[in-house]
Order: sequence, then structure tokens, then C-alpha cells
Amino acid sequence: MVSLVKLQLRLSEWQLAQLRQQERSLQDEQEWLVGALNGGKPPAGSSSDSIARRLNRMSVGARAIQAQAAQQLDQVRTESRRVRQLEQVAKAALADKLRDAEKRSLEEMTGISPAARAWTPRPANRNKP
Repeated sequence: MVSLVKLQLRLSEWQLAQLRQQERSLQDEQEWLVGALNGGKPPAGSSSDSIARRLNRMSVGARAIQAQAAQQLDQVRTESRRVRQLEQVAKAALADKLRDAEKRSLEEMTGISPAARAWTPRPANRNKP
């Protein structure tokens, strides 16, 4: 179970990395377009109006990707917490299992079976008033 949730976490982290990469690419292209507009001489085949429209579309796209990345980051954090919780539960379960195995081993070594222990009376607590 833990390994499955860890795989899911890694997938979410990979998706977040992809969104961050898209964000950087859009920022780079926006910077280039702003430089082209401010340079006064647009690239061949482009007018300053077409560059401005393209820049506007990219801004909208960048905001959408930023929102997606924020949601993905929240998901990564949630899955990280879930992995930590499951690891703690698994660790506690393993410790319980090891204690039980040790207890059985000690019972076997001393010759006391669990059924015999259930039939033997327990000593009274002498510290009670």
C-alpha cells in the first residue's frame, strides 16, 4: 500500500515538474515578445499588434498553468502527508508483529502455551489497599 502511494506521489511530483517547465517556457517566450515590442523593430512577418495579441494570449495561458501548478503542489503536499502517515502505520504494525513473534518465541522457550496461560489464575496485585 505504501509503495503504491509513493508511486502516486512521484507521479504527482513529475506532473508538477512538467507544469513548472511549461511555466518557464511561457515566461521565456513572453520575455522575448516584450523585448521584440520594446525593440521597436518587430521580427520579420510580425506586426507589433500581432505580437501584443500573442503576448496577451500567452499571459492568459500562463495564469492557467500557474493555477494548475498551485493545485498540483497542493496535491503533492497532501500525498506527502499521506505517505508519511502510512509509513508510520506500517512501522507500528511491523513493531506489533515483531513483539507478538518475540512473545510467542519466549512462550515456546519457557514451555507456556497461550491456552495454558489463559487457564492459570493471575496473581492478585498486593499493592492495592
